[in-house]
Amino acid sequence: MSERLRLMAVHAHPDDESSKGAATMARYVSEGVEVLVVTLTGGERGSILNPAMDRPEIVANIGEVRRKEMAEARQILGVHQEFSGFVDSGLPEGDPLPPLPEGCFALQPLDVASEPLVRSVRSFKPHVMLTYDENGGYPHPDHIMTHKVSVEAFDAAGDPERYPAAGDPWQPLKLYYHVSFPRVRFEALSQLLDERGLDNPYKEWMQSIDTSEWPEWEITTQVRCDAYFETRDRALIAHATQIDPNGFWFAVPMDVQREAWPYEDYHLARSLVDTDIPEKDLFAGVREAVRA
Repeated sequence: MSERLRLMAVHAHPDDESSKGAATMARYVSEGVEVLVVTLTGGERGSILNPAMDRPEIVANIGEVRRKEMAEARQILGVHQEFSGFVDSGLPEGDPLPPLPEGCFALQPLDVASEPLVRSVRSFKPHVMLTYDENGGYPHPDHIMTHKVSVEAFDAAGDPERYPAAGDPWQPLKLYYHVSFPRVRFEALSQLLDERGLDNPYKEWMQSIDTSEWPEWEITTQVRCDAYFETRDRALIAHATQIDPNGFWFAVPMDVQREAWPYEDYHLARSLVDTDIPEKDLFAGVREAVRA
């Protein structure tokens, strides 16, 4: 019998797992893959982005509320989930930027920040890991630190000399970065909206976004998961403090999304198995290795 395939998605805050790769995870769960989301912080310093949830009792208990939202989203996606226990760094704003809060995740030494994830990798034994690129997908300090910690864990988890107290060694086989906002995707959506004579929320948005400091990673891997877009949206809406159900993310009809871009996109950053680019499966090359 083949070993059951395992996928680990590493994220900075509750809600990140539902806005990046959620439909992919739901698809793989439906196919029998075991999926674990590791959430590195509790999102305690996240802003409330849904006006309906901006109430004093929510603000006063934001950490607890976000954990409950995460529990609901986890059930919708069908994944396992665990918190690593670090404190959200917040998103500094201003010129000059203020210092990050003492003790927050982004200020942890790399080995301290990485050890819980190394422990999770060695315990769960993923074949494939998902994380952010070196700019965090966008330059939030916790996202950038998530990238560093994920790469460290991928490299260190299989080495018995490193983090010896974190469990028996396990080496994942592939590491991917999310390519969450490729311009080509929004161009395809925008074109189809215009062809159908529908409201196009992307025209002005694409003109206003400056991506000059965010390198656009090559899409090496596209996972077709349009059958799970509704599941993705339900998981996202479960994070009620972060997502306005009447907001920008839900402005495009589902049939347009499915026709224009039925994929979630990834960049293969590391692979210890043979695979051919472009890929349609995060487990390309892994399936053969696991069965061998």
